[in-house]
Amino acid sequence: MAKTFMQMVQEAKAEVPGVSPVEAQRRFQEDPDALLLEVRDSGNIPADEKAPNALNISLGTLPIRADLEVPEDRRDPRLQDRSRQVITTCGLGNLAAMGARLLKEMGFTNVVYMDGGMQAWKDAGLPTD
Repeated sequence: MAKTFMQMVQEAKAEVPGVSPVEAQRRFQEDPDALLLEVRDSGNIPADEKAPNALNISLGTLPIRADLEVPEDRRDPRLQDRSRQVITTCGLGNLAAMGARLLKEMGFTNVVYMDGGMQAWKDAGLPTD
């Protein structure tokens, strides 16, 4: 049976926990190795929605960049440790949930998504680049 985008988002949110932007920031402060992963296409990220130190890998290329079996030049070395804490984000949290689910399916053991995405981050008054 065919699924809609929002059905896929709801399935992802049911499988991977979400955290608030304030909780995400707390995790970054406690774990300097934690990774904030922005999964929107770089051209779709407004200048005022860029979190400090976020890594941008679009959802479309994430499975390749995180794969341990593709040629090394196609991987992202920051995604090689499956136990590294990763928090995915996007504009509103929907793509982030799908990205977190994908990483979980690829064996990441410490992955969550930021509920509300960068809009919630901005609304919480947290810093942007």
